[in-house]
Amino acid sequence: MSVEQGKSGAGKAFTDFPGLLQKEADLHRYDDIIRLPHHVSAVHPQMDRAARAAQFSPFAALSGYEDAIEETGRLTEKRIELSEDEKALLDEKLKQLQLRIAEHPRARITYFVPDAQKEGGSWVSVTGVVKRIDAVGHIILLQDGTAIPAGDIVEMEVTEL
Repeated sequence: MSVEQGKSGAGKAFTDFPGLLQKEADLHRYDDIIRLPHHVSAVHPQMDRAARAAQFSPFAALSGYEDAIEETGRLTEKRIELSEDEKALLDEKLKQLQLRIAEHPRARITYFVPDAQKEGGSWVSVTGVVKRIDAVGHIILLQDGTAIPAGDIVEMEVTEL
C-alpha cells in the first residue's frame, strides 16, 4: 500500500468500490414511480383495518398447546385413605341408612371424584334424598339421579327424615 492511498482509501477511484456504485444505483431505482398516487382497485373493495390486521396476527402453530398448559396448571387433590376405625364407622352408618331407606332419608355425603385427565381428583359434598343403596354395585343413588360409589365416600351424615 502506498503512502498516497493510506488506510482511508483516499486517492481511489469509484471503480475501486463496486459495492458503492451499486448502492447508489439502488437508491434511485424507484424514482420513476415513487411519486405516483396510490392505486385503488375498482373491482375489489378496500379491506377494513381489522381484517387487514388479522392477516398479520399470530396463529396457533401448536394447536392444543394452550389447553395443555392450562391442564398442567389445574390443581387436583389427593385421595384420603380411611383408617380401619373410620371404615368401620362408615360401614355402620351405611347399614343404618339401609335400614331407613323406606323413609327416604336425607343425607349429606362427602366423596372423592377421580380426575379423568390426571392423577388426583376433587372432593364433592352433596345433600339429597337417598333413593336406594345398591349393595351389589356398591353405589348410593340419590333421588336427583346422583350415583355415588360407596368406596369413594369419606363422610356421611343423615341430616333429616
